[in-house]
Amino acid sequence: MTGAARRTFLASFLGWTLDAFDFLLLTFVISRIATTFNRGVAEVTFALTLTLMCRPIGALLFGWLGDRYGRRTPLMIDIGLYSVIQLLTAFSPNFTVFLVLRALFGIAMGGEWGLGAALTMEALPADRRGFYSGFLQQGYMVGYLFAALAYNLVFTFTHWEWRALFVIGALPALLILYIRTGVPESEAWLAHRAARVGLPPNFVLKSFVAHWPLFIYAIFFMAALNAMSHGTQDLYATFLQKQHGFPPSLVSTLSILAAIGAIFGSITGGILSERLGRRPVVMLCAVLAACAIPLWAFSKTAAMLALGACVIQFGVQGAWGVIPAHLNELSPGDLRGTFPGFTYQLGNLIAAGVAQLEAVLAQRMPLPGGGFNYAGALAIVAAFVMAAVFVLTALGYLVRKENRTSVFVPPS
Repeated sequence: MTGAARRTFLASFLGWTLDAFDFLLLTFVISRIATTFNRGVAEVTFALTLTLMCRPIGALLFGWLGDRYGRRTPLMIDIGLYSVIQLLTAFSPNFTVFLVLRALFGIAMGGEWGLGAALTMEALPADRRGFYSGFLQQGYMVGYLFAALAYNLVFTFTHWEWRALFVIGALPALLILYIRTGVPESEAWLAHRAARVGLPPNFVLKSFVAHWPLFIYAIFFMAALNAMSHGTQDLYATFLQKQHGFPPSLVSTLSILAAIGAIFGSITGGILSERLGRRPVVMLCAVLAACAIPLWAFSKTAAMLALGACVIQFGVQGAWGVIPAHLNELSPGDLRGTFPGFTYQLGNLIAAGVAQLEAVLAQRMPLPGGGFNYAGALAIVAAFVMAAVFVLTALGYLVRKENRTSVFVPPS
């Protein structure tokens, strides 16, 4: 990698890491926020649903800006926006304002992934995209690890409340300075700048219509992957707190171990995809994660729960490690700023209610002692979505062959 490519990759990796960090902070304090606003867990979990539902708006808006005006400036605007909204969330006076801010955060969050992935993949050599795809995508789980650490520090060593986490979540704004001074604009975008600026405003719509089978497939494929990810992560801390009664330090430790398993899985999936292909790796990882469900959900000891969390997240994020490269390689060339991020976030829209669904299922499947059965709810949803990931990945062979040649390199 050239120096410029390394800086571009680092900026995109940190942007995705800090984006995930800001989103996942909420998953550790659902029950505390419920107490503050006198709401139930399922009601507060709707904030996660709302954030995920609004992400396609940001993906479309910032993706269009990225295709028309370049990747770099929209990326800086997006990072600044989600950092400010995260800070404002800390001062929510009531639950309604809290939900409005989480919706706005979703719009900002939706723009980062597509811009960062396009900027990075356009800067990388074709034969190494799989490796760097896995490395880039595991930034999400590094964000999860940071969120777990922040949760542990705030609630183990201080007397602060949940609002302090959202104040800490404003720190990603500092990344703008690094992007402004060290990251160049995409050469692939610059090479086609004149043609892009001359395109009519509705060129995105026309291009989507021209590729509608691929567009529809990618949305449902990403819906299954998002449901697999959020279905195994977003309610996990609540499951440990409510069903097992673990203290913050142990919840944080188990979450960190899950994140470590996920990080290794993502990198491994990306590397293997260079040899085995993108789709076979996704299918293998879905099978591995499905096999880990009993250990992950129904173990009785912290040690076995930790092992289950590591294995299932290795599989889940192993599949996700392929996605930045795979979606960009499936994308029509004139929509690389819009197509990956927009289909990703429309998939998120379909899968947005997965954590809330799990919370409701847990209430309707009470344990013999009267508590909510989070383990059963998590296991049922996880098994279903992992089967869906396997089937939809296999169907992808009928839709479009991925282009793993140097499609991102601008013409000489």
